[in-house]
Amino acid sequence: MEETKFGRILVAVDGSENAARAAKVAITLAEKFGSELIVCHAIQTPFYSFTQDGLAVPADVLKEYVDAAREDAKLMVGKLVESAKAAHVNASSVIQENAFSVVEAVVNLAANRSVDLIVIGTRGRTGFKKLLMGSVSSGVLNHANCPVLVVR
Repeated sequence: MEETKFGRILVAVDGSENAARAAKVAITLAEKFGSELIVCHAIQTPFYSFTQDGLAVPADVLKEYVDAAREDAKLMVGKLVESAKAAHVNASSVIQENAFSVVEAVVNLAANRSVDLIVIGTRGRTGFKKLLMGSVSSGVLNHANCPVLVVR
């Protein structure tokens, strides 16, 4: 039987403990298979920032939110890329801003980069405890065109 190869692995992170566990698994797999690792984070535009008549949140407040989210993302993703490189994994980062949907951002990035495996944690920052799996991980699992590994 032929061994499965993962030439390119994408790990989606959001700063949660489950995402950190998923990143560790992704780094381990990338090291084992000699895979390229893409660490991504999507900055979702707050859904309440727009109304039928235009912008509901003042532009300067929205800009502050995006600027802070961008800086947080750079630190989080940068730390994981450095951890991967310390494990001798070829790693890069992608921060997607103004994502309408995190699921769509992850799935599209995976398709555009010809990713062989997506690794994602369950229940991120939103913590819907009544759900078996988080809405993002569930959405990625249902819409991705490649295998998805969900890490608890």
